[in-house]
Amino acid sequence: MRIGSSVKKQSASRSGVTHGGKNLAMKAKSELSSATEYKNWLLELKQKFRQAQLKAAVRVNSALLEFYWELGASIVEQQKNVAWGGGFLKQLSIDLILEFPDVKGFSEANLNYIRRWHLFYVQGFSNSGTGCATISKQLISELFEIPWGHNRVIISKCETIEKALFYVQKTISNGWSRAVLTHQIESGLYERSSVDSITS
Repeated sequence: MRIGSSVKKQSASRSGVTHGGKNLAMKAKSELSSATEYKNWLLELKQKFRQAQLKAAVRVNSALLEFYWELGASIVEQQKNVAWGGGFLKQLSIDLILEFPDVKGFSEANLNYIRRWHLFYVQGFSNSGTGCATISKQLISELFEIPWGHNRVIISKCETIEKALFYVQKTISNGWSRAVLTHQIESGLYERSSVDSITS
């Protein structure tokens, strides 16, 4: 009985130390969470991690995006020069998926986006009044620096190439997630920046 009682006391003592340790940790966590210096440092770490995630995604996807760009150009060229009918993209999608069943991105909807993506910049640049008929390789390479999902958002929500490239460059420099990019476009950052540059 004495041995059992001693074990119980030791167990209770350890439990008290454990709970006490947890309480101290929670208190320290609470104090840290409310400290301005810690909050600013944590915010900086989160931002750096998001940028690292974006860079990792870019490294994985840059070759794919280059392929998408060439595919978009080829689709436009084939549709212009060869009379393959309205079912061309649907059939292309079926054939590519059969050949590469584990690869995402060959749906008919995505092939349409790839075509739109290429046309948006090629046609937009030639009509932008810059005096140049073709988009530069440097600008094309910037498109490969952001994930494909970001590119889709930009061409879906931007009416001009100037506006689109503004958001491409902001995404690169700030490491925006797709959600942040969408919010910035919908909140009119480009329009506000244009007004600020005129008034300043």
